[in-house]
Amino acid sequence: MFALIQITPLHWAGFIACVLFFLALDLGVFNRTAHVVKFKEALTWSIVWCVLAMIFAAALIPLRGREEAVEFVTGYIIELSLSMDNVFVIALIFAFFRVEQKFQHRVLFWGILGALLMRGVMIGAGAALIQRFEWTLYLFGAFLVFTGIKMLFTDDEGVEPEKNPVVKLARKWFPIAEGTHNEKFFVRINGKKMLTALALVLLLVETTDLIFALDSIPAIFAVTTKPFIVFTSNVFAILGLRSLYFVLAGAIDYFRYLKIGLSVVLVFIGTKMLLAPLHGHEPQWFQVEISTVISLLVIAAILTTAILSSIIATKRERKLKK
Repeated sequence: MFALIQITPLHWAGFIACVLFFLALDLGVFNRTAHVVKFKEALTWSIVWCVLAMIFAAALIPLRGREEAVEFVTGYIIELSLSMDNVFVIALIFAFFRVEQKFQHRVLFWGILGALLMRGVMIGAGAALIQRFEWTLYLFGAFLVFTGIKMLFTDDEGVEPEKNPVVKLARKWFPIAEGTHNEKFFVRINGKKMLTALALVLLLVETTDLIFALDSIPAIFAVTTKPFIVFTSNVFAILGLRSLYFVLAGAIDYFRYLKIGLSVVLVFIGTKMLLAPLHGHEPQWFQVEISTVISLLVIAAILTTAILSSIIATKRERKLKK
C-alpha cells in the first residue's frame, strides 16, 4: 500500500491554477459573446462539473485515503444543496432588476469569481480559528442549529435591494447610470465614470453569497477541519452554481419544500457538531461521534425526501387545476 501524500503549497497552487484555467476557458472560449443559456446547455455543464468533482474525489482515495474522499463528497453535497437556496434568491434579484437572460451568465461568472476569493479567506480564517481554539466548533454548531430553525420562518418571496447596505454604500459613493447598458458594469457619460444597474446586481449577488457562506462553511467544518478538503469541495460546488442556476431557476415550484429540507440539514449538522467530542478528549456520556458516511447518508436522505415531496405536491396541484 502506498504512503499517503502530504498536501503542500504546490498542491494548492496547482488546484487554483486549474480553476483559473477553467474559468478563463469558460469566459474566453465558451461564452465569449453574451447569449441565453438554454436548459440543455446548462444541464450538460452541471453534469460536467459534477463528474469532475467525482473524479477529484476518486483521485483522493489513493492519494489521501478513502476517509478524505468521503469527506470531500459530503462537503460537496452540503455546499451544493445550500447553493440551491441561493439560486432562487439570485433568480429573484434578476427578476427585480429585469436582467436580460443573455447577460445573466456574465453576472454569475464574476459573482462566482468573487465568491471564490471571499470563501478562500473565510475558510483560511475558520481553519486557523479552529486549530487554535477547537471549542469554536461548538459555537459553529449552535449557530447552525439556530440558523436552521430560523430558516423555517424566513420569507424569500421578495427582495428589497434598496435596503441592502452594500447597495446603499454604492449609491452613496458612486454615481449610477440610468437605463440599460448591455453587459457593462461601468460606463463613462460626459467624461464621468458611473456604475450601471448590472453592477448593482453583481454587488447583490456577491453579498447574497457571503450570507449563504456563513451557513455553508461552518457546516462543512462539521464534516472535516482539513482546509484543503473544505476549500476544494466549496470550489467545485461554486463552479457548478452557474449552470445549476439555469437548470433550476425556471423550476422553483418543484422545490417548494427544499427550504424545509435545508433547515433540517443545518439542524442535523449543528447537532452533530454539538455532540461530537473534541480531538484528544474522551467522549462523555452526552457526546456522540457520528461518522462521515452516516452523515452523508442522512443528508442525502433528507434532501431527496424534500425534493421528491416537492415534485409530487407540484404535480398533484397542477393536475387538480386542469
